[in-house]
Amino acid sequence: EAQYKEMESKVSSTLSNLEGELKGTYHPLTGMTKEVQQKLIDDHFLFKEGDRFLQSANACRYWPAGRGIYHNNDKTFLVWCNEEDHLRIISMQMGGDLGQVYRRLVNAVNEIEKRVPFSHHDRLGFLTFCPTNLGTTVRASVHIKLPKLAANRDKLEEVAGKYSLQVRGTRGEHTEAEGGVYDISNKRRMGLTEFQAVKEMQDG
Repeated sequence: EAQYKEMESKVSSTLSNLEGELKGTYHPLTGMTKEVQQKLIDDHFLFKEGDRFLQSANACRYWPAGRGIYHNNDKTFLVWCNEEDHLRIISMQMGGDLGQVYRRLVNAVNEIEKRVPFSHHDRLGFLTFCPTNLGTTVRASVHIKLPKLAANRDKLEEVAGKYSLQVRGTRGEHTEAEGGVYDISNKRRMGLTEFQAVKEMQDG
């Protein structure tokens, strides 16, 4: 538990030094007011305690100690602290300007890494809690409505597979599509560069 808290204090003090469009607020889960909680749920930011998979992997101990969410004022940049990984760095916005989203992410990663070095392995890349994220750790995804393809889930999966893409429900892993909106992302994180991972999603 002490390690979770130590990680949180490192992360929150690092994030409080960010400037420009990355400037924002850190909200610890412990002692979070109902209002803040509701606001974060409405903005689709708040993560819930891990599912049975994470629980059996011991990822949810001492919940909610040491957990929290940071977001910038525009709500286009987020960091999850100790949700599953120590850090999840997220850049997102409405519309299709991938370049803008990617540049913001790169800028943020560079700023954070100056203060908190990431764990990196020569062969495995950046080290993550879930093995499927090893390597670049980059998951570029888009929320997209595919009414014709989605009418046949098998067909959707088959087409996605052709382009090394992964299909998830609207709210990510183990969720259903809401209103026919799917989360489509690059399947591969390893053996390619970060830019290639994003490009693979865009091309697909």
